Amino acid sequence: MKTAVRRHTVFEQARTFGMERSFAGEVEKLKFGVGEVFEGEAILAVTKALLQSGVAYVGGYPGAPVSHLMDVLAEAREPVLEPMGITFEQSASEAGAAALLGASIHYPLRGAVTWKSIVGTNVASDALSNLASAGVTGGAVIIVGEDYGEGASVIQERTHATALKSSMPLLDPRYDMARLVELTEQAFDLSEAARLPVIVSLRIRAAHMTGSFACKDNVTPPFSAHRRLPEAIQDYDRIVLPPSTYVHERDKVENRLPAARRFIVQNGLNEIYPGAKDKIGIILQGGTYGAVIRALNLLGAGDAFGKTPVPLLVLNVIHPLVPSQIADFLQGKTSVLVVEEGNPAFIEDGIRAIAQASGLNCRIRGKDILPTAGEYTLDVVREGLATYLASEDKSKGGLGIKAVRAFKAAQANRDKAAQELSSLPPPRPPGFCTGCPERPVFTALKLLQRERGKIHVSSDIGCSTFATLPPFNTGSTVLGYGMSLASGGAVGPPLGQPGVAVMGDGGFWHNGLVTGAINSQWNGHESVLVVLENGYASATGQQHLPSTGSTPWGRRVKVSIENALKAIGVRWLRRIDSYDVTNTLNTLRAAFDAPEKGLRVVLSDNECMLARQRRTKRALADEAQADRPLVRERFGVDEEVCSGDHSCMRLSGCPSLTLRPRHNPLKDGPAAMVDATCVACGLCGEAAHAAALCPSFYRARATLNAGPVHRFWAQLGARFAALVGAS
Repeated sequence: MKTAVRRHTVFEQARTFGMERSFAGEVEKLKFGVGEVFEGEAILAVTKALLQSGVAYVGGYPGAPVSHLMDVLAEAREPVLEPMGITFEQSASEAGAAALLGASIHYPLRGAVTWKSIVGTNVASDALSNLASAGVTGGAVIIVGEDYGEGASVIQERTHATALKSSMPLLDPRYDMARLVELTEQAFDLSEAARLPVIVSLRIRAAHMTGSFACKDNVTPPFSAHRRLPEAIQDYDRIVLPPSTYVHERDKVENRLPAARRFIVQNGLNEIYPGAKDKIGIILQGGTYGAVIRALNLLGAGDAFGKTPVPLLVLNVIHPLVPSQIADFLQGKTSVLVVEEGNPAFIEDGIRAIAQASGLNCRIRGKDILPTAGEYTLDVVREGLATYLASEDKSKGGLGIKAVRAFKAAQANRDKAAQELSSLPPPRPPGFCTGCPERPVFTALKLLQRERGKIHVSSDIGCSTFATLPPFNTGSTVLGYGMSLASGGAVGPPLGQPGVAVMGDGGFWHNGLVTGAINSQWNGHESVLVVLENGYASATGQQHLPSTGSTPWGRRVKVSIENALKAIGVRWLRRIDSYDVTNTLNTLRAAFDAPEKGLRVVLSDNECMLARQRRTKRALADEAQADRPLVRERFGVDEEVCSGDHSCMRLSGCPSLTLRPRHNPLKDGPAAMVDATCVACGLCGEAAHAAALCPSFYRARATLNAGPVHRFWAQLGARFAALVGAS
């Protein structure tokens, strides 16, 4: 235990003072003004758009693909935000970020917050509902990273339903850098015109696309930390209590949403591209514009620059729909294809209702041609468009014939390419990084299950979710960020075993303390909680947490997980060095068999390896450049000793642990091998030792810039080895 405590102290100093990453280049771009051209990622362009809009405060919770917004603003706090009087915080959760927008209810303060997709929106929904009911004075904008589709890491739902139920305008911008920046700025104007918070939805591909736009000067907010508001305001009509709430609902329907629709039309937020084919058309979300234009080009129905004979209505605002605008587009057409990604078909059903209410005899196509769910990739959209054009434009020399011909040619090429492949590459699911400190904990859990049979483990959101995959196959449920302990409350008693939950320190601070630990302690659950305290919100890019030791902008402050647990009455608490698999296994055994009733907590205490490597690699490079002695370590496997059992791989799954061709004819299979990506965390050797496997692992040390002492000991060791070999 003393060793673990000493190592923990070093870890605290490293993560408190270590500068793992720098966004200095991005921060400089936030200072650009009129006459300068921004080049870079779209999410950073959106960040610049916030400053150009006169934002007075910014907050949020990190999550892909919008973490970069928070990362850059944290580093820009001192050089950019504070001189402008802009308030910035990394909120404790999405709920806290949404509640931050309450500053805009009474005051002419423009505010923006950000979080990840529907999972973040779900957490924030209580505050968002109340905010939308009360309405806003200053513009309030939510930048949501819409993590939907093939590259997604969360449940497959969209933010659209939240916008509908709370009557919040929802933007889905067309993929064009200048247009994206313009729409972000207009979102504040729309919010103030409609007195509603506005959501800007950015898909993964949109957030990470690169491009350029002409900058404007940053706008200092009229009221801020430097220029105070005249006075505080209290207005019962803006409080969400009856009878005000009834008035709010009528106000949304009768005034605010109509105001939003007028603003959308008057300011051209949606875009109409007329075409020569006046009997057909396509209505599409702004975020699908790129796929639609490219598909039309490949089908011979448009050029590479977006010019097409098919009329297009691009909905950069997908809620609220503007009935008059849609009816005008449908006028005179026999059919229109609605390209709406995801399910339910909110837009398609709304357009069909508008056509019926307007008495228009226009057939609405959509999910009958395109898939009902899933990401609309280029191949998906191309097939749907080919089907639509073939059925709706059958004239001689029309688009339908060309589209079918082009699609069949593409299919033939794809089939030919598939035949050329002798075999498909194996699936490669996500997994823990090499040297990840969470991996050894699941090695120990797997060893424990070998002893005691299957254990129901409630998993959590974050890197630890990878343990549900091979080789660990540990984790039965995932219910939400910080929800693992709460989700196992009803499972333990019927199974006759303590409820077991694993969560990271990010999950602990997000929801795990109150919803999990306090709930378990209060209800007297028989539970074992393993907290993987690696120092950061690692799954989203090593953002700082309350227990990191410092804020994202460098202020030294620490909130202790251990002290928080002790404060709520947890008495059985052990801190482990996760890389010591034997001790970790013994500690887990003790937690399961503890005579004390109630919650038992195991704190795994090792820094995220990616953050550690970022820091130590720079330090090692500096040492090497200064010609100082430098010791590098890695593990290896003695091929002569290796039995070929490969349990070491089944117990660790480390990416650096692989197989080498069999050289010994007396052995049945290939030997294990550690490749050059090894970071010398020691797990492979620890796992072999804890599981009483073969002793084939060894630790090797190489010394660069060796001095006289190192050379002496190396020569002495070589001579001793030669003597042993000769004997």
